[in-house]
Amino acid sequence: MLHPAAGPAPENPSRDSARPGTPPPDIARPGSPLPAAASPPSSSSPGTPPPAADPPPDTARTPDAAPAPAAGSDPPPPSAADVAALRRRTGELAALYASARELAAMRDADAVLERLVDRAQELLAADIAYLSEFDETDATLRVRATRGTVTAALRGLVVPPGRGLVGAIAESRMPRAVRRYDVVDPDRHTTGIDAAVEGEGIVSMLGVPLLSEDRVLGVLFVAERHERVFGPDEIALLAALADHASVVLQTAAALAAAQREAERARAAAADLTAHVAARDRANRVHRELVDAVLAGGGLAPVATALSAALQAPVAILDAPRTVRAVHGDASDAFLDAARRGDGADAGVSVVSPIVAGGRGLGAIVVGSSARELDDVDRRTIERACQVAALLALSEEAVAEADHRQRSDLLVDLVTASAQRRADVAAALRRSGIDERALGAVTALAVTGERRAAAARALAHHLGPAALVGELDGLVVAAHVAPVDATSFRRLRDALDLDMLAVTAVAAPGRIAAAARDVRAAVALARALGLRDALVGADELLPYSAAIGADRRALEAFLDSALGAVRRHDAARGSDLLATLRAFVHHGASPTRTARALTFHTNTILQRLEKLDALLGAGWRDDERFFRLSIAVRLDDLRERLERDGDG
Repeated sequence: MLHPAAGPAPENPSRDSARPGTPPPDIARPGSPLPAAASPPSSSSPGTPPPAADPPPDTARTPDAAPAPAAGSDPPPPSAADVAALRRRTGELAALYASARELAAMRDADAVLERLVDRAQELLAADIAYLSEFDETDATLRVRATRGTVTAALRGLVVPPGRGLVGAIAESRMPRAVRRYDVVDPDRHTTGIDAAVEGEGIVSMLGVPLLSEDRVLGVLFVAERHERVFGPDEIALLAALADHASVVLQTAAALAAAQREAERARAAAADLTAHVAARDRANRVHRELVDAVLAGGGLAPVATALSAALQAPVAILDAPRTVRAVHGDASDAFLDAARRGDGADAGVSVVSPIVAGGRGLGAIVVGSSARELDDVDRRTIERACQVAALLALSEEAVAEADHRQRSDLLVDLVTASAQRRADVAAALRRSGIDERALGAVTALAVTGERRAAAARALAHHLGPAALVGELDGLVVAAHVAPVDATSFRRLRDALDLDMLAVTAVAAPGRIAAAARDVRAAVALARALGLRDALVGADELLPYSAAIGADRRALEAFLDSALGAVRRHDAARGSDLLATLRAFVHHGASPTRTARALTFHTNTILQRLEKLDALLGAGWRDDERFFRLSIAVRLDDLRERLERDGDG
């Protein structure tokens, strides 16, 4: 688009007053000849006397004077030159009007410029025509359209402010014609302009400005590769074409601006429509999410509503990465990626955490959508995470209340007196607990700050048919079957801590007695120094009844019975303790001990003599051997349980 030139308007911006009947003078070096068309009329021709003064009114006309036409007579007929000039002028005007109509029918500015240059070359029968556009940002003039050029030097030529003939025309807002370009003021020349003019072989030039009131849109040029004097009619013809083009260009610019405004209005309307639609969609999803919360349907309605809104599969996971709800075409690969929290594969597009109070409660995982997700969709996902967090907290509150109730029931079950047994049984029935199905009791020894988490994990592992609570600093559970090694390892891995577990089978109606036995066994296991092991209560109860569960007393007992043998083995690198254990386990028989250890009997007898020296005479007597047997079995049990716990 052409832009007006910056700067103040001339005193007489009117083109009619600026264009006299004769062309303006060339911009030429001092002393250079003026173009013929611009030369002032001479007062007399060579060899012709100057005209005489007019005679007085009453003086008779001389015989040489042409007779005045008689009153009422016809004027003399036009000469052939007058007729040719009139015909030429009529043709020029017809071509000008045709050009004006053609330009007026065009709405594209670039097409107008191209056609303007074509018409200028045709009307003035010039070798070259081109148009320079004025750039308001830097006041340069850039060649936009050319016709008749033979090189690329002129196309796209940029003329700095105040340079070249085009600069003079833009500054004066007046037409300019030069018979020879090389006589233009040297201050106007630049290397780029001169190279372009020389490359095209331009000699003579005529340029007229394209004006819009007091602004310059550009300059229209015709040029010849030989000397040519541009007459007043040719200057006026090119100026008239430029005037028509200026009006058309302004009209095209106004139409283009109107089109741009219309397009912006349509785009704004489309954006507003899309925004309203997105807002309505978000409000609808929000209502569905709120309805899901109020209906108490859990996380499944949330996944359904979100999947329908996003047109994508949705999975909702809890903190342990267990899938709690899923909707849509969710493949196994998608669910596996959701459990891993890996959004880089399996079609996972969004993983949004469910957070409340700085605590992670899970995540919402969204798969590939049938459409591109926008900001409204992402805000919808965030809102769904908030709803899921509320539901998770609500579930936690309900679970905590249920846990407290079940904990109270457990305490009542294992501590209630005979008078309260009927009340406890009724409370169990109201809670849906079948007391007859409770066939085992398990106790976990866990540090205080992790006890609540261990109780929840154990309750989740054992299921709704179990009762789990805290009693005497232990997590105690009454459930269907004893905990096995696999379940113990799974529970320990879930809590990620070392723990001592003691489990026992309970006879029907003997849950309270089994709970007492388990707690006593835990005390003995702690006295033995066990910290991470699964122990059957029946393995420890005989020793618990015999020696109690005082750790210092137990350690003193074991040291008095086996300490001398341990210290001897440590100092000598021997293994007399293994021989002593085998001797105890095989009924104090040297022969069976030798067979069990795959040694000769004499070897066992020699080792027994060494044990006599360490343990003192009479250690094989009934009373001392009984105490020694208990110490050996307790020590052996502790070592085995520690080994199993490490495994």
